[in-house]
Amino acid sequence: MLFLAVALYFLLACLISFMVLFPAGRAFALRMLARAGARLRGWFGKAEHVRGQSVAAIRQSGSASAHEAGNFLRRHYLLVIGGVVLVSVPPLIALFSGGSSLGGYVESTRQMDTQVADLLEGENLVPPPPLPPMLFATVEVEQERPMIVSASRDWSLMNPAYTQRLLQAFKIMKERHGYDMAILEGYRSPERQNKLAAMGSSVTNAAAFQSWHQYGLAADCAFVRNGKIVISEKDPWAMRGYELYGEVAESLGLTWGGRWKMMDFGHTELRLPGVMKRR
Repeated sequence: MLFLAVALYFLLACLISFMVLFPAGRAFALRMLARAGARLRGWFGKAEHVRGQSVAAIRQSGSASAHEAGNFLRRHYLLVIGGVVLVSVPPLIALFSGGSSLGGYVESTRQMDTQVADLLEGENLVPPPPLPPMLFATVEVEQERPMIVSASRDWSLMNPAYTQRLLQAFKIMKERHGYDMAILEGYRSPERQNKLAAMGSSVTNAAAFQSWHQYGLAADCAFVRNGKIVISEKDPWAMRGYELYGEVAESLGLTWGGRWKMMDFGHTELRLPGVMKRR
C-alpha cells in the first residue's frame, strides 16, 4: 500500500512538473481540457448517428495529441529526465532512509539537567540553618523590604513540594553560579498580607488569599554577600544573580516574579492547580 501511494505521488508530481515547468506542457494540458469538454458536449448534444463520427474525431485528435507529446519528449528529453529525477528524489529518500516507518519521530537527544532529575527522583534537601535576625534589621534591608523583620522564614510552614524546588534552586545557585541565597519571607498570614496591601501598590497589589504566600507556595529571596543581605537590583552583582535565579527557578517549574509588570525579582511561587481559584 505504501509503495502504491509513492508511485501515485511520483506520477502526479511528474505530470504537474511537466505542466508547470514547460509552456508546451501547459498548452498540451489546456488542449486536453478543451477536447475533454468538447467530448462531453458531443456526447450529450448530438444524435446517435452523429456520435459515431464524434468518437472517430476524438480518437484522431487523441492520436495527434499523443504524437505531439512524443515529439516534445524527443526534443526535450534531457529536461524531462532532470525533472523526473528532481521530483522523484524526495519520496525515495523518505521511503528508504526512515527505517521501517515514514511517520515516526526522532527521539530527542537533549539531556535532562541532572540536578532537576535528582529532584524528580525524590532527592530530599534539608533547609539551611536560619540566619541571625539582625541581618534583616538593617536600614538597607528595611528600605527595600518594609516590615521584613517580622516576616516568617520558617521553612516548615511552606508546602513541601515548593520547599524542595526552592531548596534545589538555592543549591544550583550556589554550586553553579556561586551565589549564597537567603529566604526573606515564606508563609504570610492573611492579616499580614492585608497590612502590606494597605501600604500601597509599590509593596503589593494582592490582598489576603490573593497571594500564594498564604498557601505556603511562595517566597521572597535575596543574596548573602560578605555576611550581609543584598536585595537591591541596583547592585549589578545582585541584578545578575536575580537573572540567573529566574532561569533556575523556571527550569524547576516555578513562576518567577521578574517577568511581571510590577517586577519582583526575588519572588518565586509554585502555582498548583485547584489551590487558588482566582488570582
